[in-house]
Amino acid sequence: MASRLFRVHGEFCTNHPWEVIVATLTLTACMLTVEQQPPLRPTKPTIKSCLGCIQEAEYNAADLISMTILRSLAVLYCYYQFRKMHKLGSKYVLGIAGLFTVFSSLVFTTTVLNILRIKVSDLKDALFFFLLLIDLSKAAILAQFALNGANQAERKTNIAKGLAELGPTITLDTLVETLVIGVGTMSGVARLEMLSWFACLSVLVNYIVFMTFYPACLSLILELSQSSNFCKTKDSWKIFAFKEDRKSNPVLQRVKLIMSVGLMVVHVQSRWPFRDSEVYTIEPLVQQSFNKTDDSIATHVSFIRWLVLGADHIVIIILVSALLIKLIFFEIKDNLVEIKPGFDKETPKPTKQMPMINFTLGESCESTYEDKEVQTLATSNSDVDSSSDDGVPKQCRSLEDCVKIFKNIDLGATALTDDEIILLIKNKNIAAYQIEKEVDDPERGVGIRRKILGRDLLESPKLLENLPFRNYDYSLVMGACCENVIGYMPIPVGYAGPLLLDGRELYIPMATTEGCLVASTNRGCRALKVSGVTSSVVADGMTRGPVVRFPSIVRTSQAMQWIQDPDNFKKIKEQFDSSSRFARLQRLTLKIAGRFLFIRFIATTGDAMGMNMLSKGTEYSLKLVQQVFYDMEILSLSGNFCTDKKPAAINWIEGRGKSVVCEAIVPAKIISSILKTNVHALVDVNNSKNMVGSAVAGSIGGFNAHAANIVTAIFLATGQDPAQNVSSSNCMTLMEPWGPDGEDLYISCTMPSIEIGTIGGGTILPAQSACLDILGVKGSNRENPGANACQLAKIVCGTVLAGELSLMSALTAGHLVKSHLRHNRSTTLLPDAFDRKKNILLPSCKDNA
Repeated sequence: MASRLFRVHGEFCTNHPWEVIVATLTLTACMLTVEQQPPLRPTKPTIKSCLGCIQEAEYNAADLISMTILRSLAVLYCYYQFRKMHKLGSKYVLGIAGLFTVFSSLVFTTTVLNILRIKVSDLKDALFFFLLLIDLSKAAILAQFALNGANQAERKTNIAKGLAELGPTITLDTLVETLVIGVGTMSGVARLEMLSWFACLSVLVNYIVFMTFYPACLSLILELSQSSNFCKTKDSWKIFAFKEDRKSNPVLQRVKLIMSVGLMVVHVQSRWPFRDSEVYTIEPLVQQSFNKTDDSIATHVSFIRWLVLGADHIVIIILVSALLIKLIFFEIKDNLVEIKPGFDKETPKPTKQMPMINFTLGESCESTYEDKEVQTLATSNSDVDSSSDDGVPKQCRSLEDCVKIFKNIDLGATALTDDEIILLIKNKNIAAYQIEKEVDDPERGVGIRRKILGRDLLESPKLLENLPFRNYDYSLVMGACCENVIGYMPIPVGYAGPLLLDGRELYIPMATTEGCLVASTNRGCRALKVSGVTSSVVADGMTRGPVVRFPSIVRTSQAMQWIQDPDNFKKIKEQFDSSSRFARLQRLTLKIAGRFLFIRFIATTGDAMGMNMLSKGTEYSLKLVQQVFYDMEILSLSGNFCTDKKPAAINWIEGRGKSVVCEAIVPAKIISSILKTNVHALVDVNNSKNMVGSAVAGSIGGFNAHAANIVTAIFLATGQDPAQNVSSSNCMTLMEPWGPDGEDLYISCTMPSIEIGTIGGGTILPAQSACLDILGVKGSNRENPGANACQLAKIVCGTVLAGELSLMSALTAGHLVKSHLRHNRSTTLLPDAFDRKKNILLPSCKDNA
């Protein structure tokens, strides 16, 4: 409930940024320009009544030492925050978060203090105290949410999501922080009390500004930056996530709530209004400060003290200067060599740069990104332990010492070198599949596993030299996509399009290593650009087919009849639907084979492909049936009646996943000018090849030219399970003459079993997620669950139609071999292999084609 409220609040701030910003600034201006009335002689202490105590305490030696220590700690903490932000790799996150924090902490707090009639010159001690309250992480995380959006609408949504995620935690943290600091106002130490009052005000003001002014500014800045070609900078939108989990710990939240209640009781007890004698005791020195009649003299003295530099101020200035010099002139220079992508650590030679067109923003703005390190560092250098700071291998400690360090709670595997960790793995102290978890560094864990494989199994570390592993976010892979990781496989991604599908132009990302595939599909898209493709999802239902066994065929038949009863099916459906928010059972198909009963569960699964949902729902349902038929034996949740990742007639006939049909009418002029053939020849070849030829071969769902090519390429690009191309490539391509004279071409593709999803599995990986973003189907559709997955299935079918049209035209015109020779063979061999003037293959290469 709280997250929903914060999200609504965030949507309001991002959708009305001008109103929020103007309202905040207007209120600030009013508070700064409000007329200051001379204060009445107070009868009770106020915040200002402590100023005399603060000025008097400046000459106390103990106070001087303690405040110098406090100031130094504040500066060091601030420096630590900026160093932490600097590791993010984005100047924009650092700049936006830093400016906001400084602005809110100083300007807005000063405005509030002006209303309380406290002079700004009295804040010189409090300014250092403010530094301890700076927390750039929350502002940076919200900036990350915003900058990760592909367009302005998504950025606004991301800001609202960020507030929904951070809002409850920040609210509780603000409450706890205010109550904890508020204890300082009851310390009896005048100087500390004054600083605590200032700090409490700063915390509250920062919270209000963060929840209103900051999201509005973020939304407005990003909107203005998009219109001013802000994307042309080198590292625009380049954000690295924090390593720690952004979700709050529920145990910690409960502890904070308990702490808040306790602190609230302490404050109520200490500030009970009837304890006049204890609360309103006023020191004579404070009383005298209000008897002063010459306010101008007091202001002059205060201003002079503000400017005068004491010994403690000189120490602080030297400390700040040293840290700034180190950060600006040394650390950044080192980062340019060691951290910056595109540079080798030992030989700083820049890698190639590649232009990247941002299709999702709908503009041709070219941003030049330095390419990520595609190849690994030479494996011959891997013998140098990564945990050695100076590059010199450290001596491996004994197994006993390594075990002690590993089991030490404060040290653990992170305190060991790579060779020492390998020693523990060989002696079964660390499981090989848990290296990343133990060293708390996924990339280092992958590197260690590569060393083990290279040294002991392959007996040649150079075999892994060309398999890249650096600069990859393995935190998304572990426990979700792959195990025993030793690297990643770069696959070229091209695009075909625009494909005019249902009145909308789309660019289709395709990951493949087959030459001509993208070019051929792109030609089909070009041929369909005038008429476009119309698509329709005619059925939706993922399946899971368990196998159960009974003592006799009599019991099997009874169970089958019981399940087919409408009332009993309703019970099964309720049980199945209770297992998930999105899985909804549609129907059941049952088959008997002797004592075996095969039950095919068909259910919708929202935007997920849905195999895990089906498995869970199936298990819930079978337990219900088992309560009636106690002698039923559940042999397997998957009895191959699904059928998953295997050729099966049931998927071709009944469908599985999304069943999609696409059609298009291609004018005769396009066929002759772009496809270089004619309608009647195309129809003839399609009938003889895709219909008769596939029937002769006994094909199941293979009545097409090469649907699997397009399906697999899109699956790899968008993070689908590539093994499911088996059923997903089921396709029937039909062609017939169209129009009064039959000069135009009608083409359709029927694909009954596209198994696809936009959440889960490989869709969470950054590259695959980016391809889904290009298509506009990233993640789940909140308004209409399942719409994104259905749209992606339509895109697959529409692209298959374009690929079928292009390839069949090439086969009809006899261009297939020529195109492969042109694209797949070295251009230096083409003159000897192909006579372009005569348009024929030379005898020397026919045997090789």
